[in-house]
Order: sequence, then C-alpha cells, then structure tokens
Amino acid sequence: MQHTVVERELELRLVLSPERGIPVPARLSYRSDDPYAVHIAFHIHSEHPVDWTFARELLVEGVFRPCGSGDVRVWPTKVDGRGVVLVALSSPDGDALLEAPLPQVSAWLERTLRVVPPGAEGGQLGLDDALDQLLAR
Repeated sequence: MQHTVVERELELRLVLSPERGIPVPARLSYRSDDPYAVHIAFHIHSEHPVDWTFARELLVEGVFRPCGSGDVRVWPTKVDGRGVVLVALSSPDGDALLEAPLPQVSAWLERTLRVVPPGAEGGQLGLDDALDQLLAR
C-alpha cells in the first residue's frame, strides 16, 4: 500500500508575553500510514528539531473552538485582527505557547482531510489485510 505525506513549512511565533514573541520555523507533517496523528517539528537552532505528535482531530477541532487537555491544548483567536491558532504544549521540560497563522494551518489540514477523510483512518492501518493474512494460515 502506498502512503501519502502532506507537509507544510511555516513560521510560528513563540509567545513570551502578550507584547513579545519570537519566530520559530516549523514543519507540519501528516502521513497516511499514521492517519490519526499530526507531527510538528520545531527548528530551534539546535542539532535536532523538537518534535511533537498529537491527534489530528485535536487540531481540526482546535481551529474552530478550544479543545484539548493535559499536554496539548488548541484554540482559535484573533491577534491584531488576523486569525491565529494557539497551541499550548506542556512537558516535564517546560511549557510553550505557540501562535500559528490560521489560514495556513487550515489549508494544510484540508489537504490532510482530502488524503484521509475523517472516519476513514482505520482503513489506512492495514489491519484488515493483516487479519486476513493471519487467518489464512
């Protein structure tokens, strides 16, 4: 089975205070062979990017209304009149609040939803084929 990858490079803003933030280059990534997840790699001037993985459904819902609990929370808002998505990340190493441009995130999400529509994720995992092979023995 051939898998599709949907990626998007964009610049996020690490929110330090309501008045201050620093740009953070990032890559959004979605793979049809991991259909429930989205991956974000943050390039923070280190040898290796910082990677986060969480449910695609969380990001899809988060562009419309606040959602999530625990390590990842997502919600839409406006900053200086432009639509953004805020992503709050929490780990034992610390917390971060990132601001992403809503139009770019939404366009990227739409591409992922065309590759694997909501509700069709389970069919991408190959479980039926694996089960058929197992039972055929």
